[in-house]
Amino acid sequence: MTGNPRVPAPRDTFAAAAGGPCVLLKHGEVFLKGRNRHRFVERLHDNLRIALRGIGGSTWIKGAQNVTVVGGEVPLEALVERARRVVGFHCVEPAVRTPSTMEDVTAAAVETLRVVCAERRVRSFAVRVRRRDKRFPLTSSEMAVHLGARIQEAVVGLPVDLTTPGVTLSVEIDHRETYLSWERHRGLSGLPVGSSGRALVLLSGGYDSPVAAHRAMRRGLACDFVHFSGAPYTNAASVYKAYALARELNRSQPPGELHVVALGPAQKQLAVAGAGRLQVVAQRRLMVRTASALAARTGAEALVTGDSLGQVASQTLANMVAVDEAARLPVLRPLVGWEKQEIIDEARTIGTAEVSVLPDEDCCSLLAPPRVSTRARLPELRSVERRLEMDEVIEALLASAQVLRPGEDGAAPALGEGCPAPA
Repeated sequence: MTGNPRVPAPRDTFAAAAGGPCVLLKHGEVFLKGRNRHRFVERLHDNLRIALRGIGGSTWIKGAQNVTVVGGEVPLEALVERARRVVGFHCVEPAVRTPSTMEDVTAAAVETLRVVCAERRVRSFAVRVRRRDKRFPLTSSEMAVHLGARIQEAVVGLPVDLTTPGVTLSVEIDHRETYLSWERHRGLSGLPVGSSGRALVLLSGGYDSPVAAHRAMRRGLACDFVHFSGAPYTNAASVYKAYALARELNRSQPPGELHVVALGPAQKQLAVAGAGRLQVVAQRRLMVRTASALAARTGAEALVTGDSLGQVASQTLANMVAVDEAARLPVLRPLVGWEKQEIIDEARTIGTAEVSVLPDEDCCSLLAPPRVSTRARLPELRSVERRLEMDEVIEALLASAQVLRPGEDGAAPALGEGCPAPA
């Protein structure tokens, strides 16, 4: 999501005419919930408060019927940008608020359209009214006609176009306040992060796993991350990428931790044990075993990967089954049916593509054989694994893991020994 919304006038203009600017946030799937809807709304508001931290001024949040309203002593465009990153809102609309009286709503509507026309060229307009307060003296359609007539009187020569208007003024009449908006931005929709539990994402430096993580968040999962590097046999480029990706993803959730595990020595042990064509699948099994053990410590209830069925040799159905057998938790694959171009397009949309495209040394290619088995058999994999003390290997990996907190500040990760900076 890029670009800032056009704000028709400075804050003080609307503050005098309509009681002040705000942002109207329409709920996504939350409105479908029944008796426990309030719990989802509370989680949504908690996440919004976290997203507003450090914005540079005081803010306020209030709830209404299937909407949330946010405002404060900060620029309107800053509120919109922060709100658009909170999972659970279907639409984000810059707005002004005014008391729900005929006089106040009419004055605010006229002033809003007058300012919009002064800010940019508007060829036509339409008014859409939604009356939540049925005690209001006019029906929605009657109020729309009334406001349209008053606007045309004030802005001479501006025609009404109900089919393809140049600007649509949306008016939502609630019991005490009415909200008038002139722009609509797509939100992330989905369920509030944290409402479905916690997951641990196996985060590489490519396109797939960050998109999978973002999709998991939109289904209500709060995510921590684990990145397996090839250190000490590879440089730290992939770690820097994973950190940057986690920091970007954390902008859409209460920040999760990034665990960095140097897998290189264990990969070499698998190769020495004679993994051969099974090397890549054996490495994946080791990753999910390690991630499962880490999840037990972080409270995660599932693992998330960026696997897409058939995309590469290690992601055939047979190999996925072999990997799952080694996991102690459910392995979720949000992208299992996606094509590569779909994943890349989504990465561009959520803002991770620019990082994913950077070069690095992927641990999965370390010690990989010329030909990877597309149908690894469990007896053969177990035979290789029996030549290693797997519990000791996993314990050693977790003992040396680094824990980073992307998003808490702008600093780059401080890498330990065996993780040289990229050239």
